[in-house]
Amino acid sequence: MTEVTEMTDMTGKAPVYYDPYRVEITEDPYPVYRALREEAPLYYNSEYDFYAVSQYADVQRGLSDHETFISGRGGILEFIKADAKYPAGFFIFNDPPVHTAYRAMLARIFSPKRLVSLEAMVRRLCVDCLTDLEGRNRFDFMADLGLQVPMRVISLLLGIPEQDQSRVRENIDAKLRPESGKPLDYSDDKYTGGDFREYIDWRAANPADDVMTELLTVEFKDETGNMRRLTRQEVLTFSDLLAGAGNETTAKLIGWSGKLLAEHPDQRRELVENPTLIPNAIEEILRYEPPATHIARYVNRDVQIHGQTVPRGSAILFLTGSANRDENYFEEPDHFDIHRQMRHRHLSFGAGIHTCLGAVLARLEGRVVLEELLKRIPEWQVEWSGVKLRPTSTVRGLDSLPVFRS
Repeated sequence: MTEVTEMTDMTGKAPVYYDPYRVEITEDPYPVYRALREEAPLYYNSEYDFYAVSQYADVQRGLSDHETFISGRGGILEFIKADAKYPAGFFIFNDPPVHTAYRAMLARIFSPKRLVSLEAMVRRLCVDCLTDLEGRNRFDFMADLGLQVPMRVISLLLGIPEQDQSRVRENIDAKLRPESGKPLDYSDDKYTGGDFREYIDWRAANPADDVMTELLTVEFKDETGNMRRLTRQEVLTFSDLLAGAGNETTAKLIGWSGKLLAEHPDQRRELVENPTLIPNAIEEILRYEPPATHIARYVNRDVQIHGQTVPRGSAILFLTGSANRDENYFEEPDHFDIHRQMRHRHLSFGAGIHTCLGAVLARLEGRVVLEELLKRIPEWQVEWSGVKLRPTSTVRGLDSLPVFRS
């Protein structure tokens, strides 16, 4: 088993070291991922007491095995280690049958058909953001697009008033952003949906055509087989979860799109000339720079991985960012290619019963942003001195990406 140590082996080479909090690793994790895949496909970090797997087959298999690697103790390493307790409705950290009931209810609200029908609204909000950039030679991909479009989309869906949208997003960010180089400080009271109490009370008395109203009125069959409505706490929790998920992942996707297409101007020009390539480009961006580079699980029973026993009660990280660069599954994985035809799907949205429910919406927003952006701003360059990374305990993305028009 690979331990945390700075000692060298007999060849004089230091063993690979990985932890998700070390800033210099987070800035560019891919060399460490490659070393893990080659030297320690089952890795153990004794400082933080977790295991990690990095090869595609192990990550896919583990995320799909929801009985061995459970979500009921959390999907974030710090939450698992803290033995955190979650309010009712924290469905992403539930196991079947509770998770099954909740997800089926949400799947009705966020059906792919409904999400696709939102394209006109997403496009309008995106155009509004781009209109604000008219006449500006410089703008920030994150502040002006990456944070704005997803915030406006999920807020409109939920029913959050425009004047409150920035505050809600800032509160979400504060809950997920750890001190640099340190684990997230988990606190039970952060995740009860308290920011949404006034909205829920207002919607209960003033129903509208939005998701909060649907959460208040939906009837579903729970894990006991009974038909019922969500409790007030469940509505609060779901509102908090949906707002967080709707803001975080897609914002990072848009930021990475801006950076990668600036680094590959020839491929960007191809997208300008042929927008039908954009959907495949979005998949390659998700593979190459996934917003979520790892997913945590609790080991529910002893399991053999690479000939060694990972004991029940352990925490394990599935390194999706590494799996997406596995040479055995992706040809020239460190090469960015908008024409890539993937024989194996990337794992940026997870796998198994916990596959991201919002993947359709994230893809839709990413595609529409590029379609509308490239019509208006076909060329841009990055002011590299102003680029800042913004890692949290759950996602990896950019804090700022200042650009100027070419």
